[in-house]
Amino acid sequence: MAELTDLGIAAIRDGVRDGEFSAREVAQAFIDRVAAAKALNAFLVETPDHALKAADAADAARASGDLKPMSGVPIGMKDLFCTEGVPTTAASGILAGFTPTYESTVSANLWAAGAGMLGKLNLDQFAMGSSNETSAFGNVISPWRRNDGGNAALAPGGSSGGSSSAISARLCPAATGTDTGGSIRQPAAFVGISGIKPTYGRCSRWGVVAFASSLDQAGAMAHDVTDCAIMLGAMAGFDPKDSTSLDLPVPDWAGSLSGSLKGKTVGIPKEYRVDGMPAEIEMLWEQGIAWLKDAGAEVVEVSLPHTRYALPAYYIIAPAEASSNLARYDGVRYGLRDLPDGAGLQDMYAATRAAGFGPEVKRRIMIGTYVLSAGFYDAYYNQAQKVRALIARDFEAAWERCDLLLTPTAPSAAFALGEKQADPLAMYLNDVFTVPASLAGLPAMSVPGGLDAQGLPLGLQIIGKPLDEQGVLDAGLAIEQRAGFSARPEQWW
Repeated sequence: MAELTDLGIAAIRDGVRDGEFSAREVAQAFIDRVAAAKALNAFLVETPDHALKAADAADAARASGDLKPMSGVPIGMKDLFCTEGVPTTAASGILAGFTPTYESTVSANLWAAGAGMLGKLNLDQFAMGSSNETSAFGNVISPWRRNDGGNAALAPGGSSGGSSSAISARLCPAATGTDTGGSIRQPAAFVGISGIKPTYGRCSRWGVVAFASSLDQAGAMAHDVTDCAIMLGAMAGFDPKDSTSLDLPVPDWAGSLSGSLKGKTVGIPKEYRVDGMPAEIEMLWEQGIAWLKDAGAEVVEVSLPHTRYALPAYYIIAPAEASSNLARYDGVRYGLRDLPDGAGLQDMYAATRAAGFGPEVKRRIMIGTYVLSAGFYDAYYNQAQKVRALIARDFEAAWERCDLLLTPTAPSAAFALGEKQADPLAMYLNDVFTVPASLAGLPAMSVPGGLDAQGLPLGLQIIGKPLDEQGVLDAGLAIEQRAGFSARPEQWW
């Protein structure tokens, strides 16, 4: 039998159900692996007791014939989700010492489905970043290495870098992620796993530390498409506590999975062929087109003419919303308080925020405050919102000709830590392929397609119509079946 830590959600669930192993054996195997992987810095808090308690409940449920959809499956929880009695920091010093007295809706849904928590996963501070280098608790390291003999530590992608690194290193079979402009899809592509951002509103945002409220959306990250479908089904659902939550039934995505795309039309957006795109990315994209044709899809070229404005619009809207959301961190109610001797209220605000926020968070707060200020609101924020509407309209026009879109996930494979840190604009360009779907609130997924010349994973992105997670997952499965991606990092940690 394979190592228990090599198994995914479906294999663990089925193995526990069939009595091949106990849920406690699975939980202990992953707990031991997490404890031995400190070098990756993927976990901020380890919660073995939570994982074992859920495992014991799963074993008892098996004995009584009352298993749940994720009984026996231990997972990682991105430290953006509030977890009752377990510290939640959003990887920021300003939330030091904060332990929620409540549970986020998404995590509560997962516990209700039988999952257990191995721990809280590291991320870019307040989910702001594309490389997991902005965490107040140190960089997350990718388990991958280039095959050129160098030992440069690689970025696991961001902001869900702890999730991507932990799954790829087999520290957990799956993890939650959040995606504001690509923070599930880009890290998934960098480490050779699958990750799906559902339609905006599919998963509740209640109890998730906010970055940009009109963009933030929780999603699933796992080894393969089937596991993503199972986990997303457990996470999603209407929540009256979230005014943007969609009051719709959750389909059985996993049960309806099909790798056949007969009768489907896939669009290839010509604007995504950006200048300077590596030949390997272009080749993988062409291979992806061939795979979808083999699955029965018709392929057509489509135009999304406002794509080139997506990144600048995003980096106005997201910081604007961040500056508003992060105003609540003032040292008064919870988290860090820096109170210099003789300081007044305004001095305490300034000192607390100076000490608690990292450079990238401060940069985005300043940008956001600027574009919302008198005299610039119309010139920047309102214009960006108009561009966002045009981008959504582009997608609506494309859906008249096709059912899904296929693009690369990221413009490159994983880069070395520190390689782009000095140039924020170079870092922001990592989101060039993922941001448009986020602005339009569309479901989108990354699946691994192959390796580059240095042996690093490359991902393909599928974008779907609103609420068509099933179509996105089916296309992802079609690629997965044909790519046969089985590469994994050699253990060095």
